[in-house]
Formats: sequence, structure tokens, C-alpha cells
Amino acid sequence: MYKDKNILVAGGTGMVGIQLVNLLIEQGANIRIASLDHHSRAHPKAEFIQRDMTVMQNCLDACDGMDYVFNLLGVKGSPAVSTSKPASFFFPTISFSLNLMEAAFRMRVQKYLYTSSIGVYAKSEIFHEDDVWKTYPSDNDRFPGWAKRICELQAETYAIQHGWDQVVIVRPANVYGPYDNFDSENAMVVPSLIRKAASGMNPMEVWGDGSAIRDLIHARDVARGMLIAFENGMGGVFNLGSGKGVTIKELVEAVVNCMDEPPQIAWDVTKPVGDPKKIMDMTRARSIGFEPKITIQDGIRETVQWYQQNKDTTDLRYDIFKEANGSGA
Repeated sequence: MYKDKNILVAGGTGMVGIQLVNLLIEQGANIRIASLDHHSRAHPKAEFIQRDMTVMQNCLDACDGMDYVFNLLGVKGSPAVSTSKPASFFFPTISFSLNLMEAAFRMRVQKYLYTSSIGVYAKSEIFHEDDVWKTYPSDNDRFPGWAKRICELQAETYAIQHGWDQVVIVRPANVYGPYDNFDSENAMVVPSLIRKAASGMNPMEVWGDGSAIRDLIHARDVARGMLIAFENGMGGVFNLGSGKGVTIKELVEAVVNCMDEPPQIAWDVTKPVGDPKKIMDMTRARSIGFEPKITIQDGIRETVQWYQQNKDTTDLRYDIFKEANGSGA
């Protein structure tokens, strides 16, 4: 399906994008990557264009001559940062998402994938795809959640008005893996724990009591799921998670067990635990043949090894929270 196809992977230098580009190139695709990251993160066999995709003309140029477009653009940061710097999530997410889909439509792209987020869901223990529009995003994800929802609606408008129903939407769970955001100020839980453990912090302080349950999925499994959804689920919306819960305690143990000298854990129960349980319902994705393959133990081990070998170059990713721009960063 992908051999000799011209494919734009917007965000192809990100954690999931790198995995997706690898898979597509293995299948003989001609890849163009659009990103603000350093060029060294791009696959050597891909065309790389460093562009700000909040600008419509840049999106039109990127989509020119493309058969398929995968939109993996996103703003990566912790819930705390999304609360304190919501403009840095909201404006870019809406701008590059709306512009890129409109550009793909104008340039007559055949098929399109939009990467949404677990953040679109309201507070719940189990997330079902069809429940989104019955509720509002949770308070922790209010701004990025609404931004992603608005762009999901955009796909529906093209289907209704123009009959362009070749858009598939995926909602990844809590994704981790090599090339993640390991910044000490705005990293998510997995890279934050890895950074602490690898720094030699002992005892290693962890917020809460370890009882919270999360749905974690490796970036390579997400990339595989995207291709399965793209091939089998046009016009559909799919959760991409493990469908199984991992406690924060189990996650912490998986991280520290990868260290040569495992640190002691100091649980700070005065800090918030977060929602007790957040799991993706995976019925729909399984119906089209998707099943995660990477265990949490293997995935964490790979990510720890990658970080230990590359921790001096993790700042080559574009960090919107440290760049001067007009979105409030």
C-alpha cells in the first residue's frame, strides 16, 4: 500500500513520528518530514523540511505532491505545564492542525491521519471512543483536550460538505519510548522517572503513593496501530493503548530495575495522586487487527538504554515552552 507513495509525516522527528517513518520507509514509501526539530532527528532517507506548520503556506507547500498525509504534530508537556501555559498548547495545536488538514484537502491528498489525544476524554476509568461528545475534557486536560476536539470536528465538516471521508483519527494513550521529552520542567511521568533514576537521585522522590493506574503504550506500537487504522479504518476514530493498566508503583519498579544501582523510592504522599484509574477501551482497534506487542518491562528497558546513550542530545527536539513565540510561551 505504501510502496512508491509520496507521504508527508508532519512531526516525523517526534517520538512516534520517528517510529512511523521507519516503518513506512521499510515498506518503500517516499517520505517527506515537516518539523521544527533539529535535522539530525530526521531519517536520512527522508526529505526534511524545517517549517512552522502554524503557517498555511508552509502546510500547502508540504502537502504539494503528496498521496497521503500523517499529522503527528503536537505539543508535548505535563498536565502542570498545560495548566500554567495553556496558550502554548491551545494556539499552536489548533493552528497547525486546522491548516494542515485544509491544505491536504486543497492539494487533493488521497488519505489523511489525524493524531488526537487521550486528553479529549472526560474523567473516567475506561475511555470509549463514542463517549467523547457526551462530556467535556477533564480539568487537567481542558485546554489541549478542547484543541484536539476542535480539530477532530474539522474532519467531520469535510465529510459532510465535500464527501472527503478519507480521514482516520487515532487517540493514543500515555505514549513513551526513545526520543521522548525528558525536560526536567515539563516531562510526562515515564521520562521524568527515567531522568531522575538515571541522574543517580537516591532516594528517588515520586509523587503520590503509587496506586494510580495508567494505560501506557510504546511509541513503536502506536506507529503500528496508526498504519493498521490507516489501512482499515477510514472515517473512523480509534483508541491506541494497551487496554491494560499499570500502577505507578509497577512503573517505578520497572524503571529502577534497569539501573546498575537501583535507588530507594521515597513516596511523597502529600503530593497529588491524580485520577485513580485511566484505561483505554481497545475493542474497536482490536476489531481491525491491532494488538500491542511491547511489554512495559521491555519498553522501559529500551527507553532507559536509549536515554543513557543519548541524554546529551535530547535538547535537539523543539521545545515550544523555551522558544520565544506569540503563543504565550
